[in-house]
Amino acid sequence: MVGIEGAEHEETAPRAPALLISKLPGSLVGKTQTVKITPGSLLHSAYGRDETTEQFACNYGFNPRFRGKVEGGQLKVTGVGPDGEARAVEIPDHPFYVATLFLPQTSSGPGSPHPLIVAYLRAALAFRTPGEK
Repeated sequence: MVGIEGAEHEETAPRAPALLISKLPGSLVGKTQTVKITPGSLLHSAYGRDETTEQFACNYGFNPRFRGKVEGGQLKVTGVGPDGEARAVEIPDHPFYVATLFLPQTSSGPGSPHPLIVAYLRAALAFRTPGEK
């Protein structure tokens, strides 16, 4: 999809030549951070606003060294942290391809579902075969 030969995750292949997912400069485990959302993105449609505050539980993330190469393809960074670091990516032409470093499920509940979970369920309902229940 992005044409990065040998792309790997540092946690499982630390000596790989192209660490697309690498250790973050500082752990986000147990942290809450503001995420700025790109207008016109799936993320923006789900939230209906330009930023959100989310909970994180990760030590690894998108390696900024590859951002230009990745964004030259189908994948787009549509959510960024305070210093412009990638926090969410998506494929704009896909019905619902969104990946985040934050955990929508941690702030979601029956009485107040997270906007991304609602958007995902709506996309799934729209995708189902007519006549399916």
